[in-house]
Amino acid sequence: MTATDAILDPRTTLARADLAELGLEGIVRAGAYRPLAAMRCTAPVSDIRDDAGVVVDQLIFGEAFDVLEQQQDRAWGRARRDGVVGWVARSALVEGAPLARARVASVTAALPLNALVVEEAGADLAPVGRFETDPVAVAERLLGVPHEPGARTSKSTDCCGLVQQALYACGRAAPRYADQQAELGRAVAREDARRGDLVVWPHADLGPWNGHSAFLLDDGRVLHATGHHGAVVIEALAEAEARYAADGFEGPVFRRL
Repeated sequence: MTATDAILDPRTTLARADLAELGLEGIVRAGAYRPLAAMRCTAPVSDIRDDAGVVVDQLIFGEAFDVLEQQQDRAWGRARRDGVVGWVARSALVEGAPLARARVASVTAALPLNALVVEEAGADLAPVGRFETDPVAVAERLLGVPHEPGARTSKSTDCCGLVQQALYACGRAAPRYADQQAELGRAVAREDARRGDLVVWPHADLGPWNGHSAFLLDDGRVLHATGHHGAVVIEALAEAEARYAADGFEGPVFRRL
């Protein structure tokens, strides 16, 4: 492994010992390099799994998935919207990735929030480029949505997926995992934190997630998706902090978007 190999994030780098995307030739070592084939998701939701079969992300209807390899009933590639690498059911994909003209803006529509569609008209749709202004208000509309590891939709979600989808709805950058989200915006002191700031508890031993993410609702409460409660909930910051400390998480960091 070269020094460059070591700094590339395996969660988002489309490369392994035998195969890598063509754009990585000369950057990572692989047995072969191939171009990507653009595809898109036509299922409402399709899981993205790692090599062990663990769900590490999801594709939402209309999102592009750049495929490097196909094996029988699955495809290996990278989700273009959030950059996560993994395996997707081939039946959920069709060739081509046309530009979307609208996104799903409702949390009760048949398709998940932020699904991408070509149609421009519809009660549940908003034109691409027209966004919400308050991520916390979007997240509040998802209160009660079931918690599910690896999920990131208005039907079920994990902590990072909730943050991601609320930010997408507001036209903001939205990486998939807690350590990535902890780099958004700028750091703020705890005593200066306010509604809408991100609260991230880092943890180095949580598979790809590397922590827990939440929105600060006010000076004493957070809004987050938590396995402890099994859903998207509002919880006292002190209670959440005590529980995560007991579970080996580091102290929270606060980020102003």
